[in-house]
Amino acid sequence: MNDASASPFTPPENQVDQDWQALERHLAQAGLDFKVDPPPRHFAGGFGNLNYRIILDGAPAVLRRPPPGPLPPGANDMMREGRILKGLEGHFPLAPRCLHLCEDTDVLGAPFLIMDYRPGIVVSGDLPASHVDDEQVGETLSTMLIQVMSALHAVDPVAAGLDRLGRPEGFLERTALGWAKRAELAWEGAAPAVVADILAWLDRNPVREASPTLLHNDFKLDNLILDPETLAPRALIDWDLGTRGDPLWDLAVLLTYWAESEDVPAMLTLKQMPTARPGFPSRRQMIERYTRQSGLDVSGIRQYRVVAQFRLAVVFRQIFRRFRDSGETNPRALTFDALADGLLDFTTDVMAGQVD
Repeated sequence: MNDASASPFTPPENQVDQDWQALERHLAQAGLDFKVDPPPRHFAGGFGNLNYRIILDGAPAVLRRPPPGPLPPGANDMMREGRILKGLEGHFPLAPRCLHLCEDTDVLGAPFLIMDYRPGIVVSGDLPASHVDDEQVGETLSTMLIQVMSALHAVDPVAAGLDRLGRPEGFLERTALGWAKRAELAWEGAAPAVVADILAWLDRNPVREASPTLLHNDFKLDNLILDPETLAPRALIDWDLGTRGDPLWDLAVLLTYWAESEDVPAMLTLKQMPTARPGFPSRRQMIERYTRQSGLDVSGIRQYRVVAQFRLAVVFRQIFRRFRDSGETNPRALTFDALADGLLDFTTDVMAGQVD
């Protein structure tokens, strides 16, 4: 949510309920006490996983499960997320603690996890009302993002038991090829010609990948839960895409959402972060800040930016297809075909060096 006074929950009439009695029986077998009364509440926001506040062993907790229907390859992986959260416990305090992990699809129709509840606010396209007039809010949030990202990249995967997570060798090339295949599906076998141009440009401009670190793989402002007053981070959530690879990838992903006031309409339509407001640094300044914080060579950031921007375009096209084909009511999602095309055009601008 964008305002500490707003409700974080979906209105009851729009809530997507689960088989709570089946969940109660399953958790009882695991020695966990879950009651349907008070009823779980469905968190609002997002187009992906479904999140619910439940009461587990007398305390608030969060249940996460994938959305209904077919899922893109590798997405919405609750088992992967649970494994990452268990590994990060004691190594990265902003990762919520995984309380229960279930692979049995007979319970809720899909794998799910339960994690501890970190109350706070989520900032996406707009600032919370309490900070709209804060001239330092852009500096506060941008500094916090760099610090959190750098802290994650400093975690030792071996110490966390996550040294076998993902396949970091050839990460960028494999990621680009994977999203090219998804683009063919998302555009129903007729992906725009620019997809081939992107792959050809990457082939002509290879990068030397840095030593792999843990990656969040969807690092952005609205995946952080913040203190309502200080905007200090309380949790980094949505780990279902977590992996290992070049840390520049997380930076590139963040920058795909980092709109600037002079950007093309597609970037301003995203409304994922309030970065086009006065007081926020530019994408170039964020790259410079990460360089100072991490000490890493960022000379290959454009290649990572191109792949990350391309990925974002495909993601929005996938969301458009899912809502169009499922019959679910979401007028905004049904405009994402045009948004995806605009983001692809912006990808070519990044590739040509016309924007940072």
